[in-house]
Amino acid sequence: MEGRIASPQQDGQVASPRRAPSQQRSRERVERMLAAASVLIAEQGSDAMRMGEVAERAGVSIGSLYQFFPDKRAIVWALAERYTAESQACIAAALKDIGDAEGLRQAFSELVDIYYRLFLAEPVMRDIWSGTQADKALRELELADSRANAEFLIAVLRRLKPGADPVALETTAFFVWQMGEAAMRLAISVDREEGDRLVAAYKRMALRELLAE
Repeated sequence: MEGRIASPQQDGQVASPRRAPSQQRSRERVERMLAAASVLIAEQGSDAMRMGEVAERAGVSIGSLYQFFPDKRAIVWALAERYTAESQACIAAALKDIGDAEGLRQAFSELVDIYYRLFLAEPVMRDIWSGTQADKALRELELADSRANAEFLIAVLRRLKPGADPVALETTAFFVWQMGEAAMRLAISVDREEGDRLVAAYKRMALRELLAE
């Protein structure tokens, strides 16, 4: 059988509701589908996107599209997973060698700026995450993403504060990342000047909490 259908939960993770391609030719076809969907979402938003449009833009049959994506939600999910994986890799690389407060201050500030620029530059990313509150599964994916990102931050805080309460560190790190998601959505919903101020305010508040003795 070509690929598999993911179960609702696997190893405690939020699982994708789509069929995963196992052959190179199929993976290339799925990439075309996702690229086509990204263009359509950028042009008209995910609500207006239609499965037939995705198939036509990708140059595949509608049956082939449905083979891997049973509905539009599965396409949006796949794109969300992709952005999540890319952001986690970026965060892990930025925080893995941090050993002092100034290093954390600089790395965290740069990560927030990178994330903000991504939200501004990627209409697909904005569309996906602006709709998380309306989709329970996407909310769960966002929470899982925040918890995973918090783990990278917890590792840094443990090095900086070896005697601190581990539960308090976990709470702080998770809260900071989750509030960062909310701050990005708010910043891109207003004009750029106000958005810049909101992001700067978030960085100041988050860093005060992270670096508090």
